[in-house]
Amino acid sequence: MMPHRPISRRDIPSDVLLPTLDPLLARIYAARGVRSMDDLRLSMDGLLPVRSLEGVEAAAALLAAELAGDGRILVVGDYDADGATASALMVRALRAFGYPHVDYLVPDRIVYGYGLTPGIVELARERAPTLLVTVDNGISSHEGVAAARALGMQVLITDHHLPGPTLPDAQVIVNPNVRGATFNSRALAGVGVAFYVMAALARTLEKPLSMVTALLDLVALGTVADVVALDQNNRILVQAGLERIRAGRCCQGIKALAEVAGRSVSAVGTTDLGFFLGPRLNAAGRMKDMSIGIECLLTDDPERAKLLAKQLDGLNRERRATEAVMQEQAREIVARLHLDEPGIALPAAISLFDRTWHQGVVGLVASRVKEQVHRPVVAFAGAEGGLARGSARSVPGIHIRDAFEAVATLRPGLIDKFGGHAMAAGLTLSADRVKEFGQLLSEEVARRASPGLLEGRVYTDGALAVSDLVLETAERLRTAGPFGSGFPEPTFDGEFSVVEARVLGESHLKLWLRASAAAVPLEAIAFGWLLRPGHRVPSVHARIRAVYRLDVNEYMGKRRLQLLLEDVVLLDD
Repeated sequence: MMPHRPISRRDIPSDVLLPTLDPLLARIYAARGVRSMDDLRLSMDGLLPVRSLEGVEAAAALLAAELAGDGRILVVGDYDADGATASALMVRALRAFGYPHVDYLVPDRIVYGYGLTPGIVELARERAPTLLVTVDNGISSHEGVAAARALGMQVLITDHHLPGPTLPDAQVIVNPNVRGATFNSRALAGVGVAFYVMAALARTLEKPLSMVTALLDLVALGTVADVVALDQNNRILVQAGLERIRAGRCCQGIKALAEVAGRSVSAVGTTDLGFFLGPRLNAAGRMKDMSIGIECLLTDDPERAKLLAKQLDGLNRERRATEAVMQEQAREIVARLHLDEPGIALPAAISLFDRTWHQGVVGLVASRVKEQVHRPVVAFAGAEGGLARGSARSVPGIHIRDAFEAVATLRPGLIDKFGGHAMAAGLTLSADRVKEFGQLLSEEVARRASPGLLEGRVYTDGALAVSDLVLETAERLRTAGPFGSGFPEPTFDGEFSVVEARVLGESHLKLWLRASAAAVPLEAIAFGWLLRPGHRVPSVHARIRAVYRLDVNEYMGKRRLQLLLEDVVLLDD
């Protein structure tokens, strides 16, 4: 049985002054770097100035010239939720500004791969655009940009991924992560970059900025779904978007996605965006065609939005079924690493390869295995031409895209192409060199990992008093966000006795727990518990230590407290 992850409680700086908050919220915020009440003010007037993002004014000028010259603009998106929301935002804004010829194109990830490839440029050529605008991609698309310019197209790149040593020869590039950029939020998502460009264009065209802020629902969804760090600027954007959604002032597609996911629009939070709406939007790009997702976000017809959302829900079910098979195969591969045997040294990074795996789902496999082994994981699927296409997920402290670059520098020619950012990246290489790559990546990660980094330590906000284990606390925490990557959801640890234990479905563990002899039993659930290595189902009266989050369980119009269990340690062993 794999050892349980060690638990550490987050440090709380002693110099933080949050006197107007109740002690629980004060300690949660302080542990996340909040130093004053000013850090909690999330009004739009605190947003980093539009013009402070390098390139936005040049981008606005380029776009304005297209309107004056009756040009044809083609938005080239990416096939994930960030790319879909960024595409929808830019198309909506441009059309609202009066551009008569605006269209979008999103690649089939299996046929064309990632980014503005020469193949995508050939497809674009059929629509005779005068300007190609990339969203959430393009910063590594040297060949595609060159092909577009050779055909007489201008190119505007808007992206947030890390660039390579050189930049494509586009007319304008807007990316907060290019070398030398001084914009104070490198965590901006692709949809965030698109928002800034459209805001700059609104000023150039002397249009009301409200025409762009009306699209913050898309910014919130794309930012949360892309799991970028929620720094102060991103928290402002997400909070503003959530407020629009809760007030019902969002696009019909988001309303429809919430409906098919069984989520309440009026109470939507970052968890709903990240775990319910985002995956359904992503399913289109993973399983079929992201244009379904983009159309869902573009339509103003409620009935059409519902129809498209149902299609996305169906694709998400198909994705889950495909993923379940691949996860089982991945577990068998990982089991052969003999993780449960003493003295076995686990590689610092793990590479998995199955030629039959679905290219659109390998990133999810990598993510699930990473949660199991607490280190970077790359999952590869077979691709045409004897290639393997991989998707990586990393852990805090290991910049996976930089690790790829180090391997590529060490062994020139090994990696055909790669790109991404700190926590997620993708690459393509020859299938017969996956093992070689895996060994080099593991060695590189081992060099970069500080002591204890790969042990999978769990960080919590400490214990909760029995008096805080109530519905009111969960509701207070729900409105205390937005929480997400870099500003994590409040997580607690504590000891409980088991009142009742049973298995739900095929893999979930449902418990009723008592925090003290006099306390009322609490409902708790550990999703996917039976799929975890070395899982145990505790017996009645057993003592456990649980790592958990507080959640509000809404069913049949009733709301009650529920503990979402992230880990369960039996103390009676």
